[in-house]
Amino acid sequence: MKRIAITGAAGNLGGLLAQGLVNMDVNLNLLIHKKDVPENLKAKNNVSIFKVDLADPSTLSNALENVDVVIHFAGILFKANPEKFLPVTNTQYFSNLLEVAAKQRLKRIILISFPHVEGESTPDSPAKGILSGNPESMHAKTRLEEERLLFSYGEKYNFEAVSLRVGMVYGEGILMIDAGQWFARHWLLGVWKKPTYIHLISKVDFVDATIAAVLKSDIRGIYHLGDDGIQTLQQFLDDITIYKGHHKPWRMPVWMIMTAARVFELFSAIIGTRSPLTVDFVKIGMASYYGDTRRMRKDLLPVLKYSTYKEGIGLF
Repeated sequence: MKRIAITGAAGNLGGLLAQGLVNMDVNLNLLIHKKDVPENLKAKNNVSIFKVDLADPSTLSNALENVDVVIHFAGILFKANPEKFLPVTNTQYFSNLLEVAAKQRLKRIILISFPHVEGESTPDSPAKGILSGNPESMHAKTRLEEERLLFSYGEKYNFEAVSLRVGMVYGEGILMIDAGQWFARHWLLGVWKKPTYIHLISKVDFVDATIAAVLKSDIRGIYHLGDDGIQTLQQFLDDITIYKGHHKPWRMPVWMIMTAARVFELFSAIIGTRSPLTVDFVKIGMASYYGDTRRMRKDLLPVLKYSTYKEGIGLF
């Protein structure tokens, strides 16, 4: 029986994957930091919970003992001044994980990434799976550095290195989607005017594709996870807010959105709470992104349950 470790298992997407795997014939090591996992996971005989700190590699040894595959979700979002902490919480913490995983001789390490690491891409010119991109935002820059570390370690220590570059995951319970709906419900949601292509994938298909990446044999390299739809962020937000009976997002000038982001960051820094919007989020959000999903279809998920968000809109 495979033993699978999930970092960030108490987080949004990590928790979603844990729920998808827990009733399968696997053992799960769920790695958490401060937040706990739901009771239904703790009650399962095939689940072990490990409290770890990625800043301290010594806390990882027991959690990765006899593990076959680790999936790395852990990270910090919704915090002010990401330019200051992401080089540590993304790049250095992932390096710590790789060091311990290599010593424990794990067979496969999977990084959850996103198409933005190649810079701007579109349906006509999708991200292809290269490591030579030059993205603008710090989120994308540091994630690209994580990918480079992953494949360097994989070559050096002979494990299967996998990067899943995931488009925007949609559905009820996804934090950024739920936050957008809250703003729309209160007539506060705004978006820039310039059309921005986004690649989407339903939370159901995301979990299925990721489980395939965990369980199937001979999986390695870069996979883009996304559906067949071609749409802009503006179209998507209009449609899902109308579906929920909320106000469509206002079309706003970029300077106004940037000002709001700076205010949120300042407020967050002063009182120590989450920042639902940052300048770096705006930078990464304004870049169109779309990935080439042919490898996903060939190796991981030949058939999607929801080929476009319009088919999956009932998930909201």
